[in-house]
Amino acid sequence: MQRVYLDHAATTPLDPEVFLAMKPYFSDEFGNPSSIHETGHRAYLALTRAREKVARALSSRPNEIIFTSGGTESDNLALKGAAEAHGFKGHIITTAVEHHAILHTARYLETRGVAVTYVPADEKGRVEPRSIIDALRDDTFLVSVMYANNEIGTIQPIDEIGKELQRRKVLFHTDAVQAAGSLSLDVRSLHVDMLSLSAHKFYGPKGIGALYLKNGVVIEPQQLGGGQELKRRASTENVPGIVGLAAAIEAAELKRKKESERLIALRDHLIRAVEERVEGSLLTGDRVDRLPNNVSFCFPGIEGEALVMRLSEQGFDTSSGSACTSGNLDPSHVLQAIGLDRDVSLGSLRVSLGTSTTEKDMDRFVGVLSREVAKLKTMGNVIDVACR
Repeated sequence: MQRVYLDHAATTPLDPEVFLAMKPYFSDEFGNPSSIHETGHRAYLALTRAREKVARALSSRPNEIIFTSGGTESDNLALKGAAEAHGFKGHIITTAVEHHAILHTARYLETRGVAVTYVPADEKGRVEPRSIIDALRDDTFLVSVMYANNEIGTIQPIDEIGKELQRRKVLFHTDAVQAAGSLSLDVRSLHVDMLSLSAHKFYGPKGIGALYLKNGVVIEPQQLGGGQELKRRASTENVPGIVGLAAAIEAAELKRKKESERLIALRDHLIRAVEERVEGSLLTGDRVDRLPNNVSFCFPGIEGEALVMRLSEQGFDTSSGSACTSGNLDPSHVLQAIGLDRDVSLGSLRVSLGTSTTEKDMDRFVGVLSREVAKLKTMGNVIDVACR
């Protein structure tokens, strides 16, 4: 059976050209960038070139790029670092539809004395700039709003929010992990002070990410030791990973416009086909202002995890917003935040397209999806069955 991978929002395959760029740094070019001998110097030059490539992709300066272990660490460094620099006092704003890397960090900061406002989203998952501005207080020092949602694909008006926060001199962070490769990462146009990335979302390696930190923004390091990464993140740099991230983001930017147009056409074709052929399907997220590769539906009356497993048996890799843990179904916090009730939220399915996805794949997928949804609806208590 030929498998069709439709879970690119979870992770992407490593681009073969990216692997070739990384390969020497696993073997011959093994030096530590902090060493002053020739072998170390070559590693340092590779690190420097990579930082310059990432900076070009973001329209930033090289000394504004901090390499991390991924999007989660970048988010933690941004929020915790800014909060510690403010003495764990004051107020921050985020949204109810953020990734857990932001939400869990915000809840941790509340235990340290930071006040947090979680701004709601509308039924499409969009956060209105006005609601962010209205939530500002005299002691607000940071706002964090994700660029595009990882579950439902809705794109937030980051530039509008950022422009107003910049005028008011409030720090602005965005989790852009899902946006890279699909949307512009020009930090000047977005008016952001910090931006998080993770390489494995744009055909780079796992375990490597970056945080854009605008010059002049003060954060406290969260990992102590040596003076690596401009004294913001101690630890010997992952040179192969950093080289891979830089190669991947450079390639993603070169292909972004053409590939996004192709994926939007496939995405809209799939949405129309599902709505026509799968009775009761409910599109989640904004129909237009959504990631080019994201299609997300709820199918009331069935359980999303069961659907994912049945689709996998038929050769299609997808994902669900719900998780079955210890016999309990936990509906997606994002779907609940946009007003869907628990039973509807449990029937979620996310299909995320990629460079290998074709229209033929989509047509075959819709046929299988329609059949499997119908089968699940004829079963008894599918939610109980799925969790036994």
